[in-house]
Amino acid sequence: MASPADDAELVRRARDGDRWAEEALYRRHVRRVTDTATRVLGRMDEAEDVVQDTFLKAFAKLHTLRDPALFPRWLLRIAMNRARGKLRKRKVMRSLGLDHTVDDATLERFASRETPADVRLELAGIDAALREVAPDHRIAWMLHEVEGLSLPEAADACNCSLATVKRWIRKAKDRIEAHIEEAP
Repeated sequence: MASPADDAELVRRARDGDRWAEEALYRRHVRRVTDTATRVLGRMDEAEDVVQDTFLKAFAKLHTLRDPALFPRWLLRIAMNRARGKLRKRKVMRSLGLDHTVDDATLERFASRETPADVRLELAGIDAALREVAPDHRIAWMLHEVEGLSLPEAADACNCSLATVKRWIRKAKDRIEAHIEEAP
């Protein structure tokens, strides 16, 4: 993992127009942004759009980053803002009956082949429940429960307070638990 000092130096160089530094930042962080966006969105094509938009915005707004050492956190926040927009649009399209796209990056599909059938079924239930929660709740839950971010890190990525991210995660958990109880 890159040190914050390394990121800070690359950010400073990128701000000065060094294209190699931009590429180094991209290569260093693209996998994490891609993996996180894919799991949060559950759709690879949307995740690719989010990643592209994230890096375009980050490099265009690099001059606004106050602490260059915080580049990874700032980048994740941009990505989650983009993901939130995709999830909101999807929810509207779904409510209008216009979303016929299949989620191709579900928790169930990330499970290994050796995962028992009952666990796969539970993961499918979690995926179904997460489709029903608010975008903010889904993002917060995924960041904390799946990506392993601490509560303060998840709050930072969601650009909200610690109390708010706790509430969002709790609401997602409640919906997941209710969905699992409702299952036959």
